[in-house]
Amino acid sequence: MRTLVRGGMVVSMDPAVGHLPRGDVLIENGRIAAIAPTVDGNGAEVVDATGKIVMPGFVDSHRHTWQTAFRGLGADWTFDQYRAAMHGTLRRHYRPEDVYVGNLLGRLEALSSGVTTLLDWFHCADHPENADAAIQALRDAPGHSIFCYGAAGPDIAPELRRVRAVLPDDDLALGLRGPVMSTMEETAADVALARELGLRVSTHVHGTGGWPHGDRPIADMRERGLLDERTTIVHGNGLSGDQLAMLADAGSSVSVSPDVELKMGFAPLVTGRALAAGIRPSLSVDDCLSAGGDMFGAMRTATAVERAVTARDVLAFATIDGARACGRDDRTGSLTVGKDADLVLLDAEDLSVFPVGDPVGTIVTAGHPGLVDSVFVAGKAVKRDGRLLDVDLPALRARLLESRDRIAAAAGVAVDGSWQPQDADVTR
Repeated sequence: MRTLVRGGMVVSMDPAVGHLPRGDVLIENGRIAAIAPTVDGNGAEVVDATGKIVMPGFVDSHRHTWQTAFRGLGADWTFDQYRAAMHGTLRRHYRPEDVYVGNLLGRLEALSSGVTTLLDWFHCADHPENADAAIQALRDAPGHSIFCYGAAGPDIAPELRRVRAVLPDDDLALGLRGPVMSTMEETAADVALARELGLRVSTHVHGTGGWPHGDRPIADMRERGLLDERTTIVHGNGLSGDQLAMLADAGSSVSVSPDVELKMGFAPLVTGRALAAGIRPSLSVDDCLSAGGDMFGAMRTATAVERAVTARDVLAFATIDGARACGRDDRTGSLTVGKDADLVLLDAEDLSVFPVGDPVGTIVTAGHPGLVDSVFVAGKAVKRDGRLLDVDLPALRARLLESRDRIAAAAGVAVDGSWQPQDADVTR
């Protein structure tokens, strides 16, 4: 299995390779075998990348994919309204088939816009069958997916062990309840379980203080030895400088969701302060109720809001730094010989970006999903000429609409934007 991607504008995100105004990428058995201005394909199938930018696939380090059916519904919601709507009203009506189609179409959407690796932060595990449906959807969608089991209830061990038995350790992570939504003792127990099972952990920490269990959650976690390179803090808004330094010292990562954080008033993005503290943040979409589902929008917002970061920084957040946050930087996140051939071809002749001088600046400031011509995952084409391959989208669209309308009817809510949920104390 050999493919030569020939003649593209190569943005490798690997300092040893650099960026090639005109370059070839050779794929053998799902991995990158060579990158150079000219590569002898020696009989390989040739993909003409003339007029295309060739870049690594995006890595989304935090997305609640199961909520796809209610896209756009929360455009004007506060965070408390989001919690009340999704977790206090709609979630209880989700059946496994709703989880499945939401996760499947959401993962395909991400893939179509160039996200080759995605961490699915799943907090709809009210029943074991829901978790099974989410996992099956991720398996049925081509792409690298990490199922982040969102802990719920006082005793998660039996269910997490059950899920762990069917997933490789690098395809599973644990979404902690704490340190914000549970006690530090519960957080310590959850982290101990994750470490026993060899899992990375991810947890939401955001706001400007006033957390239920104290305003220094990261300091409390450090004191108990709960921080290390396997820890990802989602958002991180409002964390003090010394707590960011603690994360940096532990080798922990931060996942920033620019659009959701700004819309829901979480406080200023932490990107610049994280960089100053020695943390390379990653980027994430979070949810599609209030934000777009592509990484181009996340990059553009991050760049516009935080001018302490460069375009090259932001593209790294969305690729190699995201891979590092997911424990996958040895496999993906850059076009590097030996890594998985996860790459995206963008149309550099589209009038919205033409002419391309600096490809990095163009991707970050003007890129959009409509540019994604082709997507390869481990060397296999999953999108070509602007169309996903081997996917019956009309049938999936019909299933998702049916699912959305059934859930909305059961919950007694409208999906036309007229429903304004009341704030409620519902954990995320």
